[in-house]
Amino acid sequence: MSAPAVAAAGVWKYFGDYPALRDVRFELQPGECLALLGRNGAGKTTLLRILGGLSGASKGAVEINGGDVRASETRARIGWLGHSIGLYDELSARENLRTFGALYGVSRAVITEWLEKVNLTHVADAPVREYSRGMRQRLAVARAFQHGPRLLLLDEPFTSLDDKAIALLQGLLAEARASGATIILSTHQIREAMELASKVALLDRGKLVHFGERTEEMLADAGYLYRTYGSAA
Repeated sequence: MSAPAVAAAGVWKYFGDYPALRDVRFELQPGECLALLGRNGAGKTTLLRILGGLSGASKGAVEINGGDVRASETRARIGWLGHSIGLYDELSARENLRTFGALYGVSRAVITEWLEKVNLTHVADAPVREYSRGMRQRLAVARAFQHGPRLLLLDEPFTSLDDKAIALLQGLLAEARASGATIILSTHQIREAMELASKVALLDRGKLVHFGERTEEMLADAGYLYRTYGSAA
């Protein structure tokens, strides 16, 4: 059998004496989409950073397709979109994508294609400092997707997007999943996440209190998981 796309085995993360993550364990297969839910401070961003190789676990292990998450060849197959958009304000959209794309050998034709996909062609050569927050978010989406990652880690990706842009991102995520990419999506916009997810996880104070298939009940009732598995806020 092939290795799981993502495997977290007994992951703990301490900040001083405080355990931000407590013995987190789960596996995902290629093509699955995990909706990672939890209240503010539950540990979602911390877990995503560890899964992306941006932070180390205090205890436990993470493997991506059977490889070390912090190995350069593994990280090259990861697309990351975090709270910090991570764009250069003085560069244009095209220059930003070229700068990041150079790390992965992304061609200029692919960059042009992604500018079209996120509807930024008309401002492709304007400096990013002139963009609205929603335009910046769309550019950050293109940056995360353009090298064809096999694992997408997205932290609040719907931030500042209007309904049209949300539908666009959902379509891009569905296409990526259909191609065999694995997606982990952390968001407070539960409805949008549930529409994409095959699996759902709930973090509560650093502990994974639920992990399993997404059900129609979860899709219909945004608060169901919190009431069933979560502790009081």
